[in-house]
Parts: sequence; structure tokens; C-alpha cells
Amino acid sequence: MFRKILVANRGEIACRVIRTARRLGVGTVAVYSDADRDALHVAMADEAIHIGAPPPRESYLRADRIIEAARRTGSEAVHPGYGFLSENAEFAGACVEEGIVFIGPPAAAIEAMGSKSAAKAIMGQAGVPLVPGYHEADQSDERLRQAAVELGYPVLLKAVAGGGGKGMRLVSDDAGFDEALAAARREAAAAFGNDAMLVEKYLERPRHVEVQVFCDRHGNAVYLFERDCSVQRRHQKVIEEAPAPGMTPELRARMGQAAVQAALAIEYEGAGTVEFLLDPSGSFYFMEMNTRLQVEHPVTEMITGQDLVEWQLRVAAGEPLPRRQDELEVRGHAFEARIYAEDPDRDFLPATGTLDYLQAPRESDHVRVDTGVLQGDAVSVYYDPMIAKLITWDESRERALARLAGALAEYRISGVRTNLSFLYNLATSPPFMAAELDTGFIGRHQELLFHRSADDRVKDLPLASLYLLLRMEQATRNRAGATDPGSPWNTSNAWRLNQDAVHTGAIVLNGVEYDVPVTEIGRGGRRRFRITVGDKSVMAAGELDGNALYADIDGHRQRAVVVSSGNRFTLFGPRGAMQFALARPDYGDVDALADAAAFTAPMPGVVVKLLVEPGQAVERDQPLLILEAMKMEHRICAPADGTVGAFHFQAGEQVAGGEELLDFIASGPE
Repeated sequence: MFRKILVANRGEIACRVIRTARRLGVGTVAVYSDADRDALHVAMADEAIHIGAPPPRESYLRADRIIEAARRTGSEAVHPGYGFLSENAEFAGACVEEGIVFIGPPAAAIEAMGSKSAAKAIMGQAGVPLVPGYHEADQSDERLRQAAVELGYPVLLKAVAGGGGKGMRLVSDDAGFDEALAAARREAAAAFGNDAMLVEKYLERPRHVEVQVFCDRHGNAVYLFERDCSVQRRHQKVIEEAPAPGMTPELRARMGQAAVQAALAIEYEGAGTVEFLLDPSGSFYFMEMNTRLQVEHPVTEMITGQDLVEWQLRVAAGEPLPRRQDELEVRGHAFEARIYAEDPDRDFLPATGTLDYLQAPRESDHVRVDTGVLQGDAVSVYYDPMIAKLITWDESRERALARLAGALAEYRISGVRTNLSFLYNLATSPPFMAAELDTGFIGRHQELLFHRSADDRVKDLPLASLYLLLRMEQATRNRAGATDPGSPWNTSNAWRLNQDAVHTGAIVLNGVEYDVPVTEIGRGGRRRFRITVGDKSVMAAGELDGNALYADIDGHRQRAVVVSSGNRFTLFGPRGAMQFALARPDYGDVDALADAAAFTAPMPGVVVKLLVEPGQAVERDQPLLILEAMKMEHRICAPADGTVGAFHFQAGEQVAGGEELLDFIASGPE
């Protein structure tokens, strides 16, 4: 076993590797950028070396600086984690040339699987079933379009050097092909430095099932069963589980053996994942092989009882695999939910900010939290916005899923927009509970997952309204205690002479503003409120104890915790988490402000392309420009019919977050 390793990564995966190394008595060295000086992985490691400025190309992608850090600290091996240089064949080869062990597969294996088209050719020769597609060298737009027509729409355009959903586009017909291809090429070039594409037949309602494989240098190879990663947004995984629901022993064995066959075909060593598309008939097709440890590896660890990072270290040190195939078995069921700083209501736009409040669920044999951040840390624009991975386990899928929902409801994060409430809605949705899974799940269940129905509003808005009322009363009492308790100006009960006491106001929930009138009922003692949402009213009462809300809504008593961040609030209750705000009064300029907000950069980025000309008349929702931020393309669209004025930035120019991108004049009523 090694005496000291360098972890060439950051965040959650760096912390994960350091924990196992420490348990094995292996010393650790962290590397960090300017943005990560005070990061958790730096504090956890025995040593840490500064490697550059915040942009990855100036730090975590600088192979020369990482190798120099390993030499400087006497590290015997480098663990690349996932992302960054983990699948970079040149880096793996450079480590070996310097006498440093690369904790991963040989450079030749990485190179073989690094190109999706080359990988498919190798897998085809090895007898692994393939999705019908075009994987040839001719990369002209005309040849790719011809391939799409020959395969028959819909098709998927995929970056040859891609991963993580970047450089991927679904094309439904010939009319949209050129635009989709141009966008996919741009995104692929930005993310991977390679805009080559392949074209695949798009399978209707497939599942994404992947198999964990492990090989050593002694010719041994095993598969550690499968994971279902079908639930995705932007072709990126959201919730993963193991084992895959509905998997028969026969199908599991066939997929596992095909995955091992794929690994042996490239003389693989270490941890790898072979990804398949599984259609409803039980046929499966090779999609790609990831030559590294996957983000979702914890669910495999939970059902097998194995530490895959420990396996990586032992195999890299020359030891044989810790278990034979007949010594591995599936025990129970596990889920992993990826908790991101992002806005699900804005097409999962990545978010940045400071984690003002952070409280994870209590960990146990059933609940695990893998994270690389602490309360007070910033979610930076430079890196992936993942906050944590929440993993749960139990003896059955039903019980493991119940634990996931409960742990999501207990997670407390404020200061930055997150996907917590979306994850909770997903985990508790009837189709997900019934394992009705495929890669189009989120798109097909939009209303259900975003709780935008009238029934959801009736349940969510009264809680938000009650909290705001009680908070106002609390603030008024505190102010009165400091000034004049008897003053009529220091009252908050909406008193009216010979009339009901009525509060009027609007609440913003899920990005939509709702009028929620409230009538106070009774005088003295514990007051009650009639809260009206649309044509339905409920009776509510409650009290605040610090940030705990004790609510009684039509006789349903419940406890929730509310955390504030500026004028935004996050309520964590029995139905999960919701974010809301008190809308400001409308003085006639709200629409103008909304229009202006539509044309500000949501975060720092680069203007990729202007899609219209200054002075051009456009229609509502028409795309006006493309902004690239956090390695993803975002379209800025017209909020109404109107005319585009001047653009303030041209293609290729850097934009700071919040900067106005263009002038726009909305068409007035005719």
C-alpha cells in the first residue's frame, strides 16, 4: 500500500478519497486554487499545495503543476477523482513517466474509451451490442445530416469526446438539425476542446442502466452489479439507485458479463463504468464507458458493503481484487440524490452564492452525506455547483425511498437557490415510487414534479402566508418593546372599526406571484386567520419559536423550520422544502423591472452568438442570444413581442453577472 497519495481534485470527491486514505493509514496531499484556499478538502488533507488561479484551466487542469506538487511532496501516486484530468490519457501517461502511479486505468485504455466513436468501434468488434448510429471520421455537416436522415428521426447528436450531457442535443426533425448541430459543436468545443460529433438513433423511453466493473493487473475482472440512472435533466443524472428496479438475475448476468467483456477488450485496470441503454423489451445497447470512479458510486458501495476507493488504492498498488465474482452479492436498496445550487424553475440554471445556513440530516447506517462544503462557503462560478450527495439505504426499495424523502425534508440550506424541493417532489411522486422510469421522466411529469397544480398551491401558500404574518407580529412586538408598547402604531393585528381585520398582500411561490388575502378571526387569546387561495379558504393558527413554525391548517398540525436569506425564505416542512418571498407592492414599474431582469446575465459568462439583428421585430419567447456560463449554454429569450435595440456585448465577449445584455422595447397594446 502507498505511504502518501496526492488527490488531484477538489470538493466532494477529494474529501471522499481523503477519508478512505486516512482510514487505511495513507497520507494525503490536496491541491487548491485561489478560490479554494479555505476549502474543506484542503483542511482535511495532511498537506496542501497551491496550484493557481480559480479557472480550472489555470489550476486543476494544469497537469504540469499537479505533477510538480506530487514530486515536491514525495507522493507515490495520484488519485484524479472524477472530472478535470480523471480521463486525460496524456496526464495518466505523464504520471507514469515521472515514476508516479496513476490511480486509474492505463493511458491506452483511457484513450481507447475517450472517443465515443472509437469506443463504439472497439465494442462492436468485441461483440458488445451497440445503438444504431454514425461514428465515422467524415465530420462535415452534410454527412452528419445525411446520417440522421438514414437513421430516421429522432436522433441524438453527441460530442465524440463528451460526457456529463455537454455537447448533446436531441433532434426531432430535419428542420432543426442545423441549429442543434451548431449548438452541440460550440458546447463540445468549449467543454472538451473537440467539436467532433456522432449521430445515434434516439430510442423511445429507454432506461439508463450502468454496470460497475473492476479489473486488476493480474487478469481478474468482476462486475459489482448495476445502477439505474434514468432520471436526468439536461442529460445529467439527478437521482440514481441500485440495484435497477425490475432487474432479473438473467438480465443482470448478461449485462454484467457484457460490461466485463468491454473492459477486458481494452486491457482495463481499476474502477470503470459501462453505460447501457435498456429498452422496454429487455434489449440493451452499449452507450459509453467512463474510465474513472463515477459520481454515483456510493449506491454501489451501500448495496455491496465494499469501499470502491479502497479497491482503487489496492489495485493501483498491485494487489489482486479484494473479492471474486461469487463473493459479491446485492444487499438491500440504495438511492443517491445530487443536491445542487441551481434553480429548477429556470430550467435548472446553475446558481452561485454563499451557504449562509447549512444543516445536513444526521448520518447513520441508513443515511450518508458526501460533501465538500461547510456553512459559510461560497458556491463559485468556476466549478460544478454540487453541494452534496445524499445517499440512503434500507432492505427494500420502498423503505430506502422513504428514508430519502425524509432526509431531503430534513436538509437545511439557505443563501443560495437549490434543487432540494424539486428532489423531494421527485422522490415522493407516484410514478417514481412505482419505478416507472426512463430518460424522459422529468420532461413528462413537469406539473407533478414542480408542484404547480391548484391543489399544491392551496397546501403551500397558507403555510407561507402564516409564517409571514407571524413574523411580522414578532418583529412588531420586538420593536414595541424597544419603544412604546402602548402606541397604536406598534400593532400588527390589522384592526378596523366595525369591520373584519384584513391583511392584503402577494406571495411569490415557484417564481409566480399570488394574491393571498387574510382575514383575522377573533380578538384576544390565540388568533386565527382565514387565508384565501383562489376560490378556496383555510383556517390557520400558529406560533413562531425562533425559526420553528408550529402551524395548524384546518386542524392539521405540523412543524416546519424556516430559514431566511434577505427577502427570500425557505420553509422545510412535512411536504419537503419550498422557497417563497413576499412580493413588493406594484407601483406600475413591475413589468418594466421584469423586462429588464430578463436581459441581465444570470451569472458571469461569455456571449456565444447573437441570434437577431438590432432593430429586428421579435415575438414572445423568441431566442435573442446565447450565453455560455458554467460550461452550459443558456438562451436569453424575448419576454414579449417587441423590438430589439442595441446589443451591449458581441460574440466572444466576457460578461459579468447582472450586466445588462441588450435593449428591448416591448410592443404596446393595439
